[in-house]
Amino acid sequence: METPKIFESEYRFCRLLWEHEPVRSSELVKLCGEQLGWKPTTTYTVIKRLSERGVLVNENSVVRSLIKEDEVRTAEIDELIEKKFEGSLPAFIAAFVKNRKMTADEIDEVQRMIGEMRTRSDRCD
Repeated sequence: METPKIFESEYRFCRLLWEHEPVRSSELVKLCGEQLGWKPTTTYTVIKRLSERGVLVNENSVVRSLIKEDEVRTAEIDELIEKKFEGSLPAFIAAFVKNRKMTADEIDEVQRMIGEMRTRSDRCD
């Protein structure tokens, strides 16, 4: 199943949800008012819209997500790579690290992840 598109203001809402779920809708209204400056009607509208798109479920006024944060991030990055780098992961990585200082620990972590990917790939062949 494809991850539904979540727009920036919805993403900020979802971050609150992921942090507090499961959470009563009235508590979400309070959190969104305090942290996002939203009116109650805005929060209820976003809950309804995201529910209709399969991002969350609101049962008995308790809201919980159906999509994890890492799934949303992955979908966003995939879309970015497809749109801006014609689907080329190496081109994306080259652009990402071009003007960025990375610590030795960050480089080690990236190399570890690539090693794990290589190991998984070898097992699938």
